[in-house]
Amino acid sequence: MEKRLIAMAGACLLAFAVVVCALAAVSTNPAYAAAAVQQSSTSVVLSEGRGNIYDCGFLPLTGTVSERYALIEPGRTSYHTLFEAIPAELRTQFYASIQRGSPFLMPVTGAAAARAQYTFEKPVRYQPMPIAQHLIGYLGASGHGVSGVEYAFDDLLTGGSTLTEVRCAMNARGGFIESDAPYLVESPGTGAGVMLTLDSSIQRACEAVGIEMVDKGCIVVLDAPTGRVRASVSLPLYDPENVAASIARQDTSLVNRALSAYNVGSVFKPLLAAAALEQGISAQETYECTGSIEVGGHVYRCAYGRGHGTVDMKTALEQSCNCYFVQLGLRLGAQTVYDITKSAGFGQSQQVAGGLRAASGNLPDAAQLEDLGQLASISFGQGALTATPVQVAAMMNLFANGGRYVEPVFVEGIVDEYTQSVTESLYRPVQRQVMDKDVAEVIRQMLVGVVEEGLGRKAAPRAGGAGGKTGTAQTGRYQEDGEEIMDAWFVGFYPAEEPRYTIAVLLDSGTHDSDDAAQVFAKVTDALSFFLAQE
Repeated sequence: MEKRLIAMAGACLLAFAVVVCALAAVSTNPAYAAAAVQQSSTSVVLSEGRGNIYDCGFLPLTGTVSERYALIEPGRTSYHTLFEAIPAELRTQFYASIQRGSPFLMPVTGAAAARAQYTFEKPVRYQPMPIAQHLIGYLGASGHGVSGVEYAFDDLLTGGSTLTEVRCAMNARGGFIESDAPYLVESPGTGAGVMLTLDSSIQRACEAVGIEMVDKGCIVVLDAPTGRVRASVSLPLYDPENVAASIARQDTSLVNRALSAYNVGSVFKPLLAAAALEQGISAQETYECTGSIEVGGHVYRCAYGRGHGTVDMKTALEQSCNCYFVQLGLRLGAQTVYDITKSAGFGQSQQVAGGLRAASGNLPDAAQLEDLGQLASISFGQGALTATPVQVAAMMNLFANGGRYVEPVFVEGIVDEYTQSVTESLYRPVQRQVMDKDVAEVIRQMLVGVVEEGLGRKAAPRAGGAGGKTGTAQTGRYQEDGEEIMDAWFVGFYPAEEPRYTIAVLLDSGTHDSDDAAQVFAKVTDALSFFLAQE
């Protein structure tokens, strides 16, 4: 009997030893340990790991700031203390989240941050003063892009950066283990991001000018030799972290005016002048402007109905003589006017990023322009002709660039944020010679005259000179007092000699005139002169 008891005791001791060894194996084996953690923890996403968007110098335009968030774990006594410091407007959300029984993150500041047991820095997608929000776009509640570059490159940006989670330990009954502090778990992303052609310094400077001087409208700045878009500002601005507020205001702040089509007005006239020179019409040939001209039973007038007297091409541009350009367009004919306008990029939708495209605007075809009324209207930028500010900037860039068309480009390429390198260049602009270099140079000099001696004097920079053209475009819409709502333009290049930048300013649907647009242009050139001086 005694031997049997000893044998049984030995067997129990052996079994106990086996269990202890097994437990030791589990605790020291990484595979077992990882499985145990998975079974006894839960995670909260701190950062979704979305790839960033950069300017042309690799400065990040997204993901540059963070906010402090508290980790709330229902069941821990600490959240009761934190509740008292939560702002009243967030308490309902706080309580509802507590009832779900899962850990969650809540933004905290001041007293609430001081009382929180565990806090973490959570990346915020957009800066407090967002930059280029109409081009960059915004995210929906799901964290995916809804508009702009965020939408166009959503698949690429998703998972581009490091995914960060807060992991919380749980006991076998699903409760939180008070003694175990939460910890961060990071999963590296693909590193993929998007580099724009924007220069953040120029973009910020143009945004500052726009906020000061423009209610509704846009400012576009092109690098003249390459067509790279260095700034694209649409106003009014909106907050990409609170899009609902803009929708509620119904202030059209979500519209990207740089990519929307407008009547172009007299900024079209330099292109028609170039077509005339290409066809052998002399710039010195004169025309007697009486203030009106009749075409097909319709009378077209110069501004205020005043005649300009005897004008040549230079004077007609400086004084923006409508009658001169109507007769010039009729002489050139429908096909010639259509050909040069299409070659300058009008009537064609431009790719902005991925599947995101700008409006194509409207260019009547040559058959439609056989109607003399349509031909007369388009000859001074009115009628059915519409274009985006980006298209108009590209047209003006012909005269800054020796007659060569370069399609504006918004995206430089795909980048790797870990190696800080461009992995795929997307700079592939459409380029073509639209007019002879000598013709472009003659028009460039005339446009400098518009600023120095003509209606564009208010566009004159403090230094360096500039060339350009004013424009006031009819919209066909009227205010309550019967006055027609107009779009005001100034489009030009800077500096006057060997231009570096081409700039389009549009003031949308207001009581502003082209003098106001010219003053915006001047303010932008003054900012650009500062950057040029730093080179």
